[in-house]
Amino acid sequence: MKKDGHIHTPFCPHGTKDPLEKYIEKAIQHRFTDITFTEHAPLPENFIDPTPEKDSGMKPELLSPYIETLSELKGRYKNDINIHIGLEVDYIVGYEEETKMFLNTVGPYLDDAILSVHFLKLNEEYVCIDYSETEFMKFAEKAGSVQAVYDLYYDTVLQSMEADLGQYKPRRIGHPTLIHKFQHFHKQSIDDESRIIAILNKMKEYGYELDVNSAGLSKKFCLEPYPPFPMIEYAKSIEIPLVFGSDAHCVDDLHQHYEKIFL
Repeated sequence: MKKDGHIHTPFCPHGTKDPLEKYIEKAIQHRFTDITFTEHAPLPENFIDPTPEKDSGMKPELLSPYIETLSELKGRYKNDINIHIGLEVDYIVGYEEETKMFLNTVGPYLDDAILSVHFLKLNEEYVCIDYSETEFMKFAEKAGSVQAVYDLYYDTVLQSMEADLGQYKPRRIGHPTLIHKFQHFHKQSIDDESRIIAILNKMKEYGYELDVNSAGLSKKFCLEPYPPFPMIEYAKSIEIPLVFGSDAHCVDDLHQHYEKIFL
């Protein structure tokens, strides 16, 4: 099986309007057998998106059209490729019950899903930690240090794995080292290998899959996948199921750097 398990769509409010058919046809051309569309799920109704554009999640009214459109495409291309209907679901501290209720509603219609951390909570404030290098540094100042932000991120990823989100909780953990996105901007040497290993060990214990996410290789302040190559090797050594994800938000980025990671 050759799979890209983390793909965004024109339903993404911060992506592009590239047609779904273009993604599918490119995947077929590159001989992928399976793809999962994992659009950002709608955020909880009572959660205020901290990004300026308020565009981190899909609009709730688009969820049904999203699933219906993918269902139609799934049937249309069934002889050429396996299309999986999925979502990238945000774990947000303090919104576990809302997330569980959402998953109980949408879960029966999904084939696959990813659980990711983009939002961190400090005191009563939330921040989208991967929004920009400027916002990252502002948050680091409030948290006390870059190290403190890294620790908070890994603490939150661990909480996401331990949280009770019901029977439809995603079984794949998305980009668990997303906090590295701006490492060449802040230029501080953070020794977090033991934290990453602890997360991977917990993933193994709980039976999660790992989103081996190539997008970081294209981010100018990251320049490595999520997780970095040595940690991908560690995950292999403890036999965590690995699922490649290009995290593409446009057709051009689909399958980006696949050969660097899986060949």
